Amino acid sequence: MKTDVDILIAGGGLNGPTLALALAGAGLSVAVVDPRPADARAGDDFDGRAYALAIASQRLLTALGLWPELAPTSQPILQVKASQGLPGQGAAPFFLHFDSAEIEEGPVGYMLEDRFLYRRLLTAMAASDAVTHLPGLAVTGHQVYATHVTVDLSDGRQMTARALIGADGRGSSVARRAGITRKGWDYGQTALVTAIEHEEPHHGIAQQYFMATGPLAILPLPGNRSSVVWSETNRNAKAIAALNDEDFLTVLRPRFGDYLGQISLAGTRFTYPLSLSLAERYAAPRVALVGDAAHGVHPVAGQGLNLGLRDVAALAEVLVEAARRGEDIGSELVLERYQSWRRFDATSLALGMDSVNRLFGSDNPILSAARGIGMGLVTAIPALRRGFMRQAAGLSVEPMPRLLTGRAL
Repeated sequence: MKTDVDILIAGGGLNGPTLALALAGAGLSVAVVDPRPADARAGDDFDGRAYALAIASQRLLTALGLWPELAPTSQPILQVKASQGLPGQGAAPFFLHFDSAEIEEGPVGYMLEDRFLYRRLLTAMAASDAVTHLPGLAVTGHQVYATHVTVDLSDGRQMTARALIGADGRGSSVARRAGITRKGWDYGQTALVTAIEHEEPHHGIAQQYFMATGPLAILPLPGNRSSVVWSETNRNAKAIAALNDEDFLTVLRPRFGDYLGQISLAGTRFTYPLSLSLAERYAAPRVALVGDAAHGVHPVAGQGLNLGLRDVAALAEVLVEAARRGEDIGSELVLERYQSWRRFDATSLALGMDSVNRLFGSDNPILSAARGIGMGLVTAIPALRRGFMRQAAGLSVEPMPRLLTGRAL
């Protein structure tokens, strides 16, 4: 049966448009349905949201031709330092220290503001004849048939595709209608997210402090600015979020320390409740899930978007190769290949971040000593240190999708 498009993607955040561009570049027709207006996140003002892109994710953006325009707005992460306890109370005796000079691939990663990445995806979709972007609309239903899927849109229209991709977040309606259930738990934590300006340069160093109430990440942005992802108990976070800006900074400063000099807010403040949410399956008849629709993880290692882009790279490769072989790209056989490729890696990483958060979320003195010794050992043993760096950079995925190596499909 002839369909309106080869692939219809529900969700226009970051993973959905990236997948659309990957598929379109290899000759497939794609529609992206996004409930938000096209300009919802494309403003000129910095709102405080930014991402730590692993090297593998940066290579994917390079393979899609997006990185040359993004590179001038990014900040390389040259070092990562992690320790337990409160910053501002002296250095912990043991800590983790990763230096990009130890791996040949370059920086540990890159910081990139949401506004620049989202805007670049919008302009690339608009420039592609193979991508139909439908902002301001939602997918309200779908029906699966032997050769295609029919998708209902919120304006009353219907579209047909060979497969429907759910890139619609943790509460994925695509997954729910497909009968895909989720498992997970609430962390009892809320992330306070913002950006700050500071007097002293950060030198491209990302800092991570593990505290009993949750981790605090200070991530370098271009210039004398840094992104702050501060996890607190729900009760503490609610009280802190209710403060005015100056009082918020008063609470943040002793946790932040003075190594960057005086600080001030440089972006809007956001709060996000934290939980683990894993889909039991990544595929159903003519349906596949990517990103948060498949796995919502703790931000302790900043891997949420990187996990989603791994999904994008693997699914794009599976679909494109199947199309080139003349297979039905929405068939159970094809979509099962994607699920087999991604589910173990994503689940393992999600549970690993969960374990780290739980391990460092206790102020037990015995556990504290064990954590310190463990971090000291990793830092002291070069092979272990480089292994951790390569994993954080997304370079240890096996088998590695072509896009994550910087090669086109």
